[in-house]
Amino acid sequence: MSSHADHTTVIVGAGPAGLTAALGLARYRHPVIVVDSPRAPRNSASAGVHGHIGMDGVTPAEFRERAWRELSRYTTVERLEGDADSVSSAPGGGFRVALGGGETVEARTVLLATGVVDVHPADVDGFAECWGRSVIHCPFCLGEENAGRRWATVADNAELAGLSAVAFRAWSEDTIAICQESMPGLETARATARSRRGDVVTGTVRRLHHREGSLYGIELADGRVLERQTLVWTPRQRQQPVVQRAAEELKLTVDDAGFVGVDASQCTSVPGLYAAGDLTSRWKQSVTASTAAGAAAADAIHMSALLGAVHH
Repeated sequence: MSSHADHTTVIVGAGPAGLTAALGLARYRHPVIVVDSPRAPRNSASAGVHGHIGMDGVTPAEFRERAWRELSRYTTVERLEGDADSVSSAPGGGFRVALGGGETVEARTVLLATGVVDVHPADVDGFAECWGRSVIHCPFCLGEENAGRRWATVADNAELAGLSAVAFRAWSEDTIAICQESMPGLETARATARSRRGDVVTGTVRRLHHREGSLYGIELADGRVLERQTLVWTPRQRQQPVVQRAAEELKLTVDDAGFVGVDASQCTSVPGLYAAGDLTSRWKQSVTASTAAGAAAADAIHMSALLGAVHH
């Protein structure tokens, strides 16, 4: 067991939010430890990162490689490879981050930037092979790469089903929504979709027909096959285990879906504990949004440390 209590901040997670925060704090000359999991990042299936100026189209691996190369120039940044098991209050104040190998790291401030876990449907054959290619979770992220194809989207509410024909028009002129027959508002959704040359189909997806991840048919439970080339499916998400445990132990404020509540400075309901990136919002999950949140957290952490030094 070792302690790094002199470190201003421990960042748990080395995605866009965590790496951006590390760079911001390095520029402020704050000592920082970044706990970087050896497991494949959540976006590893993607062929490219999109929508982030200066980095559009780079692979996730290249994005991380560039970030670490830039951070290596700063002597105040330390990379600690491993999985964080828990974040708890330290006896002398601040926080203690426990790692899988038994080591602990203590710091006055912690930033959670782990991202989330996508829960893929276990009963849909072919989902994993198509994920990140022709099965996409976000039109902004991969819509351009799937433009001009026949789209479908799995919708769990009538508003989303009806609007999909409109919302996805920029990328596809042929979009249908797949819904459960028992969904309230189904007929209204169908009428809305058809008014925009779309449609709503009822059924349960059971199999994706594809060629090396390139979708060409969606098979429903009743045997029907819909000829589609792109499927928009936003899977259910859950927090990383270390965040779940921290939320329970430290009594963090979370919303009904389990996302960690933060204020404008990215601070959680526990002073000194910050969170940034996908773990704080279901609908603001992009590289650009995460980097912005990481930068905001770095600024807030710097100001908090500065004000604390002045008051002492």
